[in-house]
Amino acid sequence: DVIPPGNGIMHQINLERMCTVVEVRDGVAFPDTLVGTDSHTPHVCALGVIAIGVGGLEAENVMLGRASYLRLPDIVGVKLTGKPAPGMTATDVVLALTEFLRKERVVGAWLEFFGPGARTLTVGDRATISNMTPEYGATAAMFHIDEQTIDYLKLTGREDAHVKLVEDFAKHTGLWADDIAGAEYERVLEFDLSQVVRNVAGPSSPHKRVATSDLGAAGISGPYELPADGSMPDGAVIIAAITSCTNTSNPRNVIAAGLLAKKANAMGLVRKPWVKSSFAPGSIAVRLYLQEAGLLEELENLGFGIVAFACTTCNGMSGALDPKIQQEIIDRDLYSVAVLSGNRNFDGRIHPYARQAFLASPALVVAYAIAGSVRFDIEKDVLGHDADGKPVTLKDLWPSDEEIDAIVASSVKPEHFRQVYEPMFGKKYKRIKKVDPLYDWREMSTYIRRPPYWEGALAAEPSLAGMRPLAVLGDNITTDHLSPSNAIMADSAAGEYLAKMGLPEEDFNSYATHRGDHLTAQRATFANPRLINHMAVVDGEVKQGSLTRLEPEGEVMRMWDAIEIYMERKQPLIVIAGKDYGQGSSRDWAAKGVRLAGVEAIVAEGFERIHRTNLIGMGVLPLEFTDGHDRKTLQIDGSETFDVKGDPAPGAILTLVIHRKTGEHLDIPVKCRLDTAEELSVYSAGGVLQRFAQDFLEESEAA
Repeated sequence: DVIPPGNGIMHQINLERMCTVVEVRDGVAFPDTLVGTDSHTPHVCALGVIAIGVGGLEAENVMLGRASYLRLPDIVGVKLTGKPAPGMTATDVVLALTEFLRKERVVGAWLEFFGPGARTLTVGDRATISNMTPEYGATAAMFHIDEQTIDYLKLTGREDAHVKLVEDFAKHTGLWADDIAGAEYERVLEFDLSQVVRNVAGPSSPHKRVATSDLGAAGISGPYELPADGSMPDGAVIIAAITSCTNTSNPRNVIAAGLLAKKANAMGLVRKPWVKSSFAPGSIAVRLYLQEAGLLEELENLGFGIVAFACTTCNGMSGALDPKIQQEIIDRDLYSVAVLSGNRNFDGRIHPYARQAFLASPALVVAYAIAGSVRFDIEKDVLGHDADGKPVTLKDLWPSDEEIDAIVASSVKPEHFRQVYEPMFGKKYKRIKKVDPLYDWREMSTYIRRPPYWEGALAAEPSLAGMRPLAVLGDNITTDHLSPSNAIMADSAAGEYLAKMGLPEEDFNSYATHRGDHLTAQRATFANPRLINHMAVVDGEVKQGSLTRLEPEGEVMRMWDAIEIYMERKQPLIVIAGKDYGQGSSRDWAAKGVRLAGVEAIVAEGFERIHRTNLIGMGVLPLEFTDGHDRKTLQIDGSETFDVKGDPAPGAILTLVIHRKTGEHLDIPVKCRLDTAEELSVYSAGGVLQRFAQDFLEESEAA
């Protein structure tokens, strides 16, 4: 199926229509499965479907004729008990679960949620939880098929015969929740849903949960007063976005926001003028049921009109700020933030001028748009006054579960989903005329350019010797640190390049839109203004920004300027990092950028699964510290050079040789994180494309 742009987010479309739960081919029924090129592919695990995300380079490997291999995973049972307290949303649940599961170290595991608490959750609630699988580090997060699954398939307009098939198949094959209740797991975690309170996550991390009642103690809210001159306050919320399939595929979450907006409008409350508000649902069906309920207009009246059916703010596509607001932030060096109902809030991701970002439920996003600042105590402070002059606080606006459920029952209908999806999937496309299979590369294009993957650093076999550090990094380095996707600023390396190419600043667009042009995209490498590179020491302190220290000169400079010098010198590079390196989006440029810069190896305390496979696909060797060693115990400061000794092999222990400026050298054991023979094969060839080329030439010679 080909789905034209502008129709929604693929994960939500998959949940609401494409996922069959049980597939039928040639008269044989079998469980539906999914491998997708996005980290949030596990969204449909909520329906009882095994769905995993892979990196773009791994998918490219499959497209070129090779298999996608998986190690036998650790399967962890997560027993959910209790039920959410009144007024708690699925967002509150998933933020609490994300914090809990990160602490339990489920990185790479396949999770199965079960227990009495799981049975109380709607598929919409389950989808909110499964969607954030990468945020808690797992590979899949499945709920079992039960009555909630069947109800959801009916609600979203699936054919009656197919719904019956799903139920019959699950019960006949032992996949029904009751039949799996006695399953045994090597490891079981228990989580009590009744203990969940209203939460936000942030700043900077989806697993950094803070109860809204504890915002003051966490130093987020505090003494708050609106400036009398109408200027923005400290902690100004400059972006408030109801966005992402994480929450907009859950009717209860969206309707809660609409009901809160309705009450706010009735009491005469308005959003603050500096707040850029938006609503970007992942499905057109959301618009239909909100219109049915009379809530779309209520959201629009508060500034939350629909801007797109697509990924927007959640992926850094926030658009431009009002120039006056942006200039005030610059002139006053104002601490300004974003509040969004997305799944990621990493530093520098949402908008260059949103210094930090917080994740919240859609209803809480609306409340923060009215409040206008995160210094505002959202639970206690007065949001405004009604027509009678009575103070209005959050509890006066928050809808009850009964109100939400009544709207879901009356206004969310199967015909809404059929109205959207039957034309979408019934459309027939004509086969286009035969075209030249060779692309006519345009020399001056800043969007699609002939790639250099057969040239420069990628043309030669890595030496793994004499490598200088490009960066020495801490824990939780994300792909947004490695290669941001948001707006390109004029003073960035990419902005300067685009200006030289004749583009006006208003046409710079985002890094993500230029990923087909390596000359723009590679300038995004470590271009995040919130990067902390411990090599960038100025006046005795580490300076934040897209910076590094050129060695052996010892000069701190912009990251891209140093990369250009190292590329001219043909200097092999290495990156040293802490735990959970490569969190976040399955962004292949996070691997492409460092490889084109000349990075041959990454040594970290641990890797996120998808980014590790992307590194291998680009011919970068992932190595893991062992025996209690790390960048701190080894006192690595970036002045060293490094060699790697030994033959890479799955799980092999290699030797990292550290040469210090003093002449001292250390031999440190590191684990080779090529985890399968297939990964070794791809790495040994130099990457995905090189592996394909070698196989193609060998087959051609044999023929």
